Amino acid sequence: MGNQVMPREQLGICAEGNLHSVYLMFNAIDGVEEQLRPSIANVAQYIYELTDQYADSAFNGFVGIGANFWDTFYPEARPALLKPFPAMNEGNRDAPAMEYDIFVHIRCDRYDILHLVANEINQMFEDLVELVDEERGFRFMDSRDLTGFVDGTENPKGRHRQEVALVGNEDPEFTSGSYVHVQKYKHNLSKWHRLPLKKQEDIYGRTKVDDIEYNSEDKPLTSHTKRVNLKDEQGKSLEILRQSMPYGSVKEQGLVFISVCRTPEHFEKMLRSMVHGDAHGNHDHLMLFTKALTGSSFFVPSLDFLTQFDDA
Repeated sequence: MGNQVMPREQLGICAEGNLHSVYLMFNAIDGVEEQLRPSIANVAQYIYELTDQYADSAFNGFVGIGANFWDTFYPEARPALLKPFPAMNEGNRDAPAMEYDIFVHIRCDRYDILHLVANEINQMFEDLVELVDEERGFRFMDSRDLTGFVDGTENPKGRHRQEVALVGNEDPEFTSGSYVHVQKYKHNLSKWHRLPLKKQEDIYGRTKVDDIEYNSEDKPLTSHTKRVNLKDEQGKSLEILRQSMPYGSVKEQGLVFISVCRTPEHFEKMLRSMVHGDAHGNHDHLMLFTKALTGSSFFVPSLDFLTQFDDA
């Protein structure tokens, strides 16, 4: 490595969990790409600086560029593995694609700061984009999904988060960037809550209250943990860093699932295993109780990659 200086990553990629989040999905207005590039750089820089200003409430975030929009923005260079969301469908299980041009992800332990910053960011993009979707997430109990099970127990810890989430020297121009997949899942909680506890635990492959994973031989082949804990040919775990949070109101609620990884392949294999299942058709039975409404693919470049365009 020598004295090589690593590009600065956008700090929300590997951040630890927060109490609140705001997700903003934008589409660019036609013909404004030239003005939008410096605006994206300014928003990313602004989020980076607020991390210090609001350090007491653990503010962090990032800006991602949609896979389908990347070449319009940055025709000079493209992340090696960037591709559209891998839409899938099998039986009654659907993982649709719904692509957006820009994804702004901000999180904080204070909701008021997030509300303020989200409005400021929207203002910074004024007349250049259309806000297509906005969702607000929250921590539920001790980091549980609304199904009542702890979420993200498999997440990498400590510095290993960076190893899993950030592109390294395999793609030098995009070092410190990350491939991000976002799905909004709507849960059918009334159907879920009618299940006996043991049935719920078998669907997850973990106990509910104390969050203990079943032994491998005790896990049903249709359990969620069985379907997403995958290994490569060398027996090494295919890891992702999950930055998901519950969202919703009384009317509609679920999970904004967010995968960040140095390669898009791990997420794609997990989704395939959930939707299509294994060679014997054992798919993820959790999908009988939740429905993916969206599916989007983004790349979150390093701050240094973006800010080279801030006075373009």
